[in-house]
Amino acid sequence: MPKKFLIYTDLDGTLLDHDTYTFHPAEAALKLLENRKIPLIICTSKTRAEIEFFRKLLGNQEPFISENGGGIFIPEGYFEHEFEFDRVIKEYKVIESGTPAHSLSQALEDISLETGIEVRGFSQMSVSELSELTGLDEYTAQLSKLRDYSEPFLIYGDDKDTETIVEKINLIGYRHTRGGRFHHILGENDKGKAVRTLTDIYVNELGEATTIGLGDSLNDQPMLREVDIPVLVQKPGGEYQTNISLRNIHYAEGAGPYGWNAEILKIIMNS
Repeated sequence: MPKKFLIYTDLDGTLLDHDTYTFHPAEAALKLLENRKIPLIICTSKTRAEIEFFRKLLGNQEPFISENGGGIFIPEGYFEHEFEFDRVIKEYKVIESGTPAHSLSQALEDISLETGIEVRGFSQMSVSELSELTGLDEYTAQLSKLRDYSEPFLIYGDDKDTETIVEKINLIGYRHTRGGRFHHILGENDKGKAVRTLTDIYVNELGEATTIGLGDSLNDQPMLREVDIPVLVQKPGGEYQTNISLRNIHYAEGAGPYGWNAEILKIIMNS
């Protein structure tokens, strides 16, 4: 009997190229997963609207995890067994653990005023500004502003200023994490908690499965801790994210979708 897998993947800098946002270098591995009917579950800091855009391009119809674990979106009828969820949005049953984005953006503005350190969140940025910062076209930049459970932001200061902002975020009961380009303020959610919740639902439906997680940044660490096979892909310069140290971590040879492709093919073909 073929081994069962569940694959959780970050998008930016992992399945998607850091600069071009293409996933085409990973097409061989994506085809293998499609042929073997292995679920590919997107787990990212991106919004639901952004994920839906990329799911359409990928032909992906699996559940997904948005905004660093803030929401788990499960298509209606995907699982036969019942599971607990918080509400229905469009065609999804949604499990929510994130703090509303408007509360987070307000907290960030208050911290900036209190400390005198300039901070700019997505909610304060225009679409054209975001497009310039990220390299996204204006349509996908607009999708990135449709946030439910997080506020990405930039700090205009030095390392000491960053430490101050992070300390203030923690003091008021919120959390900070760092992605490829931006800092993020969020509630008690993280990618790892969401992966654990969704994996339990899968196991109840399908039985035991080996979980694989792929990421490139610090905000992927909670996800990588929760899976059986954690994979860290290279940054564009060929380096790996520092401060991620897991006993059984796999280091993909290649940046972004190149490393993603190579490691998935190696793991699945050798199983």
